[in-house]
Amino acid sequence: MLEGESEPAAVDGLMGQFHAYLAKKGLKSTRQRDVIAQKFFGAATHVSIEELLALARAEHPKVGYATVYRTLKLLTECGLAAERRFGDGHTTYETAGDSAHHDHLICVECGFVLEFHNEEIEREQERVARSFGFNVMRHRHELYGLCPRARGIKNGSCPRLEQEAREPAREAREKRQ
Repeated sequence: MLEGESEPAAVDGLMGQFHAYLAKKGLKSTRQRDVIAQKFFGAATHVSIEELLALARAEHPKVGYATVYRTLKLLTECGLAAERRFGDGHTTYETAGDSAHHDHLICVECGFVLEFHNEEIEREQERVARSFGFNVMRHRHELYGLCPRARGIKNGSCPRLEQEAREPAREAREKRQ
């Protein structure tokens, strides 16, 4: 299992839910939709339409932008994808549904989005809400700042650049399999 990828069993389960939704709506399960959905569920990170298009075209070169857009719309409608707009106004999508709750750290310089979960923060949010008589139904926690490299820390790393550097190696391994 490579970093940044979802478990195959999880992808299969999400694909099953997607196929059930399509059947319920009387829609076809096409090869292009399946490739797009599999790449989306397998990404295990936030992806833009353009990034998902590139991933899908690596396996199915004739996939078009409109097909990716419509598939993401279907995935969002059925609760398997969540649309996210962070500080840059750029829309990305992440797997929803069965995925665990998490919050986000966003670098305002490079745009990297880091997902994290901190139980202490979750408890404090609940405590604050209760102190004002609120019952929290849902929340979104986004922290905007600078990654170590953007802060100018000597030998500081940029998570986005590190992730991009790993991509060619991951793609090469996938081609060999």
